Amino acid sequence: QDHMVRASGGSSFVLGLPHDHNFNFLTLGYFGPGYWSDYYEYDHAEVAGYRGEPVPSLRFIERSRLEPGKLMLYRAHLDVHAQLPADSLSVSLNIMHMTGVQGWLDQYRFDLERGEVGGFLSAGPTEALLKVAVGLGSGEAIDLAHRFALHHPSDRLRLACWDALAAEAPCLAQRDALWREAEQSGSRLVAMEARMRRASLAAA
Repeated sequence: QDHMVRASGGSSFVLGLPHDHNFNFLTLGYFGPGYWSDYYEYDHAEVAGYRGEPVPSLRFIERSRLEPGKLMLYRAHLDVHAQLPADSLSVSLNIMHMTGVQGWLDQYRFDLERGEVGGFLSAGPTEALLKVAVGLGSGEAIDLAHRFALHHPSDRLRLACWDALAAEAPCLAQRDALWREAEQSGSRLVAMEARMRRASLAAA
């Protein structure tokens, strides 16, 4: 019922959004009763990351509160939590472990009712810059996007490249042809997302 939450909405504070993290961090309950969370674990190695992908290993651990003085370690690509509102104003302190490869590590949101991946949370600046470059119509940018779409080690960036190329395709038939090519590009993530994009085009 805090004014800030009512004014901005719970989504601004990631309340009720089940997600993992692509970094390890320590969190300490510092002031107030502390926020509640529902905690889960899953096996990151089994997940390709496409929307609607089943996550059989996702399992509930507990609901607990970050009370003052309580210290918790959130483990990257293992712990999932849905943060719930604190009973009253609370403050926590985080110490995050960051690395140079941070931008290439995936973070997901989860659909707990379905036990599925709900989508990405970790889109980085490279994806945005690439989409802008392709949107400006440069032949070199389009060629780079196509090469990255086929060969880049990051499946997430490969998907962003296909999205950028498809957005600039002049007609539905050419978009469908691009997504058909994407389906055969050797990435399970890209193939499954491409299949969904083609289904959306067919329904349009």
